[in-house]
Amino acid sequence: MNSIESEILSNNLNYTLFEWRKQSGYKPLNINKAEGVYLIDHQKNKILDFSSGLINVNIGHGDQRVTDAVVNQMKKVSYVNPSTITKVRGDLGKKLSEICPGNLNKSFFTICGATGIENAIKLARIYTGRHKILTRYRSYHGSTMGAMSAGGDPRKLKVDNQMGPNFVHLEIPYEYRSTGQEWKQDCFDQLDRILAYEGPENFAAIIMEGESGSSGCLKLPKGYFKKLRKVCDKYGILLISDEVMSGFGRTGEWFGINNHEVVPDIMVMAKGITSGYIPFGAIQVSEPIANYFNEEELMIGLTYSAHPVGCAVALKVIEIYEKDNLINNAKEMGKYVENKVQIMKSKHPSIGDFRNTGLLGCIELVKNKETKEPMVGFNPKPEELNVINRITSKISELGMNIFIRGNYIFIAPPLCITKIQIDNGLSIISEGLKIADNECEN
Repeated sequence: MNSIESEILSNNLNYTLFEWRKQSGYKPLNINKAEGVYLIDHQKNKILDFSSGLINVNIGHGDQRVTDAVVNQMKKVSYVNPSTITKVRGDLGKKLSEICPGNLNKSFFTICGATGIENAIKLARIYTGRHKILTRYRSYHGSTMGAMSAGGDPRKLKVDNQMGPNFVHLEIPYEYRSTGQEWKQDCFDQLDRILAYEGPENFAAIIMEGESGSSGCLKLPKGYFKKLRKVCDKYGILLISDEVMSGFGRTGEWFGINNHEVVPDIMVMAKGITSGYIPFGAIQVSEPIANYFNEEELMIGLTYSAHPVGCAVALKVIEIYEKDNLINNAKEMGKYVENKVQIMKSKHPSIGDFRNTGLLGCIELVKNKETKEPMVGFNPKPEELNVINRITSKISELGMNIFIRGNYIFIAPPLCITKIQIDNGLSIISEGLKIADNECEN
């Protein structure tokens, strides 16, 4: 490590805090540049980014077309009060109305996914005059207090006494850990029971991920979203689709919910909308909701709503999805990944299950394939993560960046990835899994 690298590392560790971890002993990647599906450190080592940053850099890193869009917009106007209008704001709103399903024709622009969820909840409560929100255990909707209250991720537990009221959770369907065929019907029955217990007339909205992400890419039973749609229509409840992770081609469709042939009342978008180049997000609402606020005050707002540079980047990124045929590539490469992981599954006793849609996939690790005993528990203590930490270190040592949480190894590379790059990434994962295999009981 040269003096410049040492100074960069020292300044970062001494003067900044890192998310979701204890700070001592942390050894972060020291990245100098990024291109396509690769991160490049100061020694010019290429690191395969098999998690697209945090599952957001969908178009790949370092695309000059996006840089040009940023520069061009900043030459015109870099920021204006969100109560004003700009060309890019209107152009982006129009484009989103074209690619979003059904009558989701009007946008409110946010800063990120969490601020999108926060304001979607506010909108739902204002529009319906109701207060309760139904969400799922295991789901993750962001790290602000409202978004964490909506989620069922264990990361919220340290601040659980600070959570917002009137959030009700139901079990997320989990076919791999269910027995028999009854699990599908139980998923439907559980929804009916909870609504009956809590009073359906009290619910403003049901929030669901378009496709499950950080909860382990868990699959919904066929027809589950259509059931939700019918329930929402029956009781006047809004259906909110969280497309922060599953949106913008990640699942081989523009949005995860498109895989379920259902149109929600509200969609929340971030991550892939700008491919991580600029912090940005959006709430897309149906015509009835938009029309309601023609005469009622829209009592939500953000200083950086409709940020012109964010709008310009989003427009350019959407154009890249279309011009480079990235959404179709995600679908095709997803099928390729599925075939390859099935072969890996037969070789590695530690692979219990693999769930995937497009390029949003997850390997679930187990100690025993027959009993399905997880490699680590749902909310493991740091000392229980030894084997996972060793796997992560091995994968990093072999030149790959990947998102690993507990039992889950996520496969979510940029949508521009090739078969050769996938083969390279999966071979590295396979080497890491040898560590897990040694912990298996069968």
